[in-house]
Amino acid sequence: MPQPAAEHSPATFPMFGLDFSVLSEQDIASMVATTLRTPAQGVGLIITPNIQHISLLRQNPALLQACKHAALLTCDGFPLYYYAKWRGEPAQGRVTGRGIVAKLIAQPALLAHHRLFMVLDSDQTVRIARDWAARHGLADRLDCAVPAMGFDKRPADMEALARQIARHGTTLLFMGVGAPRSEIFVDQYRAILPPCWALCIGQGLLIAFGCVPTPHRLVEHFNLEWLWRIVLEPKRMFGRYACSARGFICAVIRDLVHRD
Repeated sequence: MPQPAAEHSPATFPMFGLDFSVLSEQDIASMVATTLRTPAQGVGLIITPNIQHISLLRQNPALLQACKHAALLTCDGFPLYYYAKWRGEPAQGRVTGRGIVAKLIAQPALLAHHRLFMVLDSDQTVRIARDWAARHGLADRLDCAVPAMGFDKRPADMEALARQIARHGTTLLFMGVGAPRSEIFVDQYRAILPPCWALCIGQGLLIAFGCVPTPHRLVEHFNLEWLWRIVLEPKRMFGRYACSARGFICAVIRDLVHRD
């Protein structure tokens, strides 16, 4: 049986005005799989920032607040990890949302005591998720939702989604609708959401379920996932990465200037 989540926070280090966890992907996956949040603890929001998150912090106060309220922040993007190491911080390696999800999905037996809820991008992905749950005896433990396009601009839609998640008695929430919508939704509706771990993991579930091609191991070894995604979706990703890279460089400069 899962145990109550620890009351104390894991060790962290400061960067960009936030507190980043030193836990590994396996540490976080094990903690999420084997512990339950208590009513006093409420939502345990887990965010795995990449350069896009960092570039948006200054212009998106809601995302900044979500990151400050998160139970865990990790260095997902390799620029964050290498910057942390250059600063001399005790980062143990890249900790990606995709990696955490892959480790959880690979251990369905550990999830049998959780109530799972997945917020997904399409009905097709919902069918794949339900098939996965059925194969592993989790069909009665899983519920899913596909928010309408632009749901994050409509408070009524967001509240309805939060209440659906709460009615399910969710203890493990997977938010797969992309950043920063997932992070902001969980933070702003935590008063309605049940005590649960909330993973904001973008395409992590799509990759874990085999809906999206995975890069070759050499691509991962040389931290070229960004190039892989540009090749797959050039029109959407090239501009995003270029803008995020500029914003990240500016954030690094500000962080160095204001570093204690």
